[in-house]
Amino acid sequence: MADDLKWLDTWNDAVTSLQLLQIDPSGFGGVWLKAPFGPVRTQWLAHLTQTGVNTVNLPGHVDRDRLFGGIDLSTTLQTGHLHMQAGLLAQADKGLVCISMAERFPAALIAPMTQAMDTRYLPPLHSADHAATTMGTSFGVVALDESTDDEPPLSDALQDRLGIWLDLRELAPADIVGRDLFASPASSDQRWAPVLPDMGLDADSLRYIQHALPRVQASDAQITALCAAAQALGIDSLRIPSLALRVACCHAALHGRVALDDTDVAFAARCVLAPRATRSPAAESNAESNAEADSEPTEEAAAPEAQTPPSQDAPASDAADQDPQTDQTDPQSPSQADLQELVVAAALASLPNDVLDRLLTQAGRNQGHTSGRSGQAKAGVQRGRPLPPRPGPPGGHARLHVLATLRAAAPKQRLRAGAQPGRVAIRAEDFHVHRYQQRSASCLIFALDASGSAALNRLAEAKGAVERLLQASYARRDSVCIVAFRGARADLLLPMTRSLVRAKR
Repeated sequence: MADDLKWLDTWNDAVTSLQLLQIDPSGFGGVWLKAPFGPVRTQWLAHLTQTGVNTVNLPGHVDRDRLFGGIDLSTTLQTGHLHMQAGLLAQADKGLVCISMAERFPAALIAPMTQAMDTRYLPPLHSADHAATTMGTSFGVVALDESTDDEPPLSDALQDRLGIWLDLRELAPADIVGRDLFASPASSDQRWAPVLPDMGLDADSLRYIQHALPRVQASDAQITALCAAAQALGIDSLRIPSLALRVACCHAALHGRVALDDTDVAFAARCVLAPRATRSPAAESNAESNAEADSEPTEEAAAPEAQTPPSQDAPASDAADQDPQTDQTDPQSPSQADLQELVVAAALASLPNDVLDRLLTQAGRNQGHTSGRSGQAKAGVQRGRPLPPRPGPPGGHARLHVLATLRAAAPKQRLRAGAQPGRVAIRAEDFHVHRYQQRSASCLIFALDASGSAALNRLAEAKGAVERLLQASYARRDSVCIVAFRGARADLLLPMTRSLVRAKR
């Protein structure tokens, strides 16, 4: 029965994350949502809109000027005077930035965006008529990841700054779409009763919760338990326990508590620590138990020498005075070890049964560069994925980028007084050209041992393999060649080619 309702627990955590985003959009970084385009993700985003949080959507083709602010080219060309525009990150102040297909977000924009998340300041804007100005902003990120298991995931720098990780890929649309999940009568289990039925907080409740959030207190034992759980699960980043503590405090403020309890810590363990687990805590506990077992004989050998008989002159009242001091702890409060075990158990309960075993068998994370399928990325000027334009003269295969050229010429129009009214004066220094990213060609090399009596059979097998590879790699433009080794010499049987006809000949 618990496995049948696991989808409900996952969806309840996703809905609770929406309420936490409404309370503190930038406090814990944001949410990494792993879900393909479909009804489940659409339903979650619809609830995000329902919360009323200021959300700015980032298109996949956004450039640096539009993201961080820069020249408003259309207004500048119309008025003849330089006009600056606020970037999308400035518009998302005290709100959220929603990135569609975040796994393909340009790497050149990841570093300045994460720096803005850390410092809460945008990069300064420089122009001819304006001094360098720095604008403060605070925003959270909702990264919509549509990648599959064999594709590169979200950038590591952005992963490290997003507190909550949600994986909704296992949820079926029939589980949540068209259902009133929280219409059941109240029960002892709080998972069936949200804070508000509409999954959003009204203005008065939100203002009260945000005012009470700084007063939420966490004990030293709870903080130590989160850090110990992160270490036991193989989480190396020092940001993660801080993000987990912030999520736990927001969860406590959402339910009207001024001190963290086990429910808040367990939620942070499920949504922050568990998705980042890279190893099982059992391995670490086994290593510690083995080390303790190795040290036990030495301690037992030294124990008889260290033991001394109790002095008969000591009054019996000393022992009586020491017993109450050791029993002053509250029997209802969990110990430090019990609290750490509770956090680790809450994190492991939300993971699939074989996920940690699969992590142990993997040699490394897939980075998207699979041997034999595509070469390394390189810059091109004719075709491929568009990149930001670069300064340079057009000519040959380089084509003029008109918008980038006008953007470079706009701030210098006052210095070019000879230009006719209503026209833009463009110089050679303003030229920008298109730039693309394309894959370099790959070459598969067959190295054959041509010595011995079985050489003919190996060559026949190689011919068939080359023909199959050429047929499969025609769309990827891969090349194939065959090198045969015999004794101390090597012969090139088939030069590097992409031609199937030449390979058969």
